Amino acid sequence: MKESWQLWAILAAVFAALTAVLGKVGVTDIGSNLATFIRTVVILLLTGMIAFAAGELRDTQQITQRSAIFLILSGLATGASWLCYYRALKIGTASQVAPIDKMSVVFVAVLASLFLGETLSPRAWAGVAMITGGALLVSWG
Repeated sequence: MKESWQLWAILAAVFAALTAVLGKVGVTDIGSNLATFIRTVVILLLTGMIAFAAGELRDTQQITQRSAIFLILSGLATGASWLCYYRALKIGTASQVAPIDKMSVVFVAVLASLFLGETLSPRAWAGVAMITGGALLVSWG
């Protein structure tokens, strides 16, 4: 069960839902950038403790230059995403913002297809189209 990607994906979705609801309440009385900073510090501390407990901090010598560059770029993209997400939560409703944010699934499918050579079946592309339509219906409905 610990190695089930489906379980971890469902947990990620549950925690993402909590992120939207809790974040909307948390950003009510402060600026979105400060809210993102506080969230980031909490995540930094939590993931640092988990990596330390798992003994993974000793593995830093195994990080290749390529891995470091892509992880840094990923971190920058994450930071930009979070800043935009909290700004959107500040000015919109959680039930409108979260579905549009989940359109990242659509962008992942397109980018993974273009840059990683991943192939999706016609049925999977139909699902991508439905995700797009569903996100727009929920957020604009």
